[in-house]
Amino acid sequence: MTDTANLALPCIEGSQAQKHVTHNDALRILDTLVQLAVSDRDLTAPPAPPAEGQRWIVKVAGTGAWAGHDNAIAAWQDGGWQFSTPRIGWIAFVADEGTLLVWNGTAWGDFFSTVTSIQNLARLGVGTTADATNPLSAKLNNILFGAKTVADGGDGHLRSKFSKESADKTLSLLFQDNYSGRAEIGLTGDDDLHVKVSADGSAWADALVVDSATGKVSFPVSGGPREMLTADRIYYVRSDGNDANPGLVNTSGGAFLTIQKAIDTVMNTIDLAGHNVLIQVAAGTYAGNVTVAAAWCGAGAVTLQGDTVTPSNVELSTTGAAITVGSPNTCAGAKLALGGFKITTAGNGNGIIAAEGSFVVINGAMEFGAVGTGAHMQSTRGSGIAVITNYTISGSAGSHWNLNQNARLICGGRTITVTGSPVFSAGFANAARLSCATVSGNTFSGTTGASSPRYKVFTGAFIDTGGAGVSFLPGDSAGTSDGTGIYA
Repeated sequence: MTDTANLALPCIEGSQAQKHVTHNDALRILDTLVQLAVSDRDLTAPPAPPAEGQRWIVKVAGTGAWAGHDNAIAAWQDGGWQFSTPRIGWIAFVADEGTLLVWNGTAWGDFFSTVTSIQNLARLGVGTTADATNPLSAKLNNILFGAKTVADGGDGHLRSKFSKESADKTLSLLFQDNYSGRAEIGLTGDDDLHVKVSADGSAWADALVVDSATGKVSFPVSGGPREMLTADRIYYVRSDGNDANPGLVNTSGGAFLTIQKAIDTVMNTIDLAGHNVLIQVAAGTYAGNVTVAAAWCGAGAVTLQGDTVTPSNVELSTTGAAITVGSPNTCAGAKLALGGFKITTAGNGNGIIAAEGSFVVINGAMEFGAVGTGAHMQSTRGSGIAVITNYTISGSAGSHWNLNQNARLICGGRTITVTGSPVFSAGFANAARLSCATVSGNTFSGTTGASSPRYKVFTGAFIDTGGAGVSFLPGDSAGTSDGTGIYA
């Protein structure tokens, strides 16, 4: 009698007596090995009492009835033990572990450690159930991906690759809170890299975008980044412009409408990076107040320029201060160079104010018209004004120069033309609280109106005329001092 090659089933031979015995033995072996499931693989001795048909894998160093049958399938059949020696590729389910084992020729090992290829799975769930929406699903506490080392035949690198169909599709990592989206990183609807967040999984805000063509980083919610200049730049302002324009072309379709828009563009979006910006204002009358609230970003100068030949062609006619450089709500250090304007204000407005440690340079011809009871030029709280050009005074003011709280003004060697007999009721030059005006060497032409003192200096302030005398400044009467101020 011979056995089959793989399962060692006994064969019935010709003219064999009691064929049913051989047949039944083969059925018992089939009953043992087909759909093989064992109760345990960790026993070296038979359990007592076994149930009919129960199977075990004999652990190495079997004892008792299992002695000499290490790694065999031990089945309790008809009151006795039947042993089957495993062959390569036999698979057994271990009931108490819920795992599959495979015989590799020398030992029982984990089934999946021997599987090298699983192709075209429709769904796979690890610790959870995959579905049509999420055909690959895992419910875990930790995931580890390690690079295949050079020693293992790899190159030591690890790259995760994801690909979408086209630019208008989305490829992203979506982070959720109880399955509701809160953050997303990826190519969402285009080929730029987006980092976005959401409070409810519905409304999303782009916090950061990296342009795929230029590598430029932008922050859509908060604005930025600043454009870093690589050359000097000119922005244009025209009375027929539009603040929605880029401001870079001197046409109605390219220039800004307001000076403040040009200032804000430089102040909030530009890094000067060692270059200069000119804001060129075309002829016309502009009613909006201008404020430089903070220092420029980067080294470089910003110049606000109108018509330096005929300043009256570009008029700033405002309610309140026409130009304010420096703000108590921002850090000190704002700066501006300007020239080529006629300035008039309604009520008690000032023409030019330098405040909070700021500095103003007037480097182009100016015309100062009527500003009510304010000052044509006011410097306060540690700020300074430097005048390095000739200019004209054509309107009245409380003061022409007004300095307060450790302020500075330098205007020397200039020709200052006074027309129309303007009145300066608080004094042509007014200095207080440790401020200093250096105004020597100027030439004044024209006369002021009645009730215009030449100066007022008090609380430790100093007006330096270079010894030109009390009649040096324009006015119809001598100046005054409180005894602590100095006029010399």
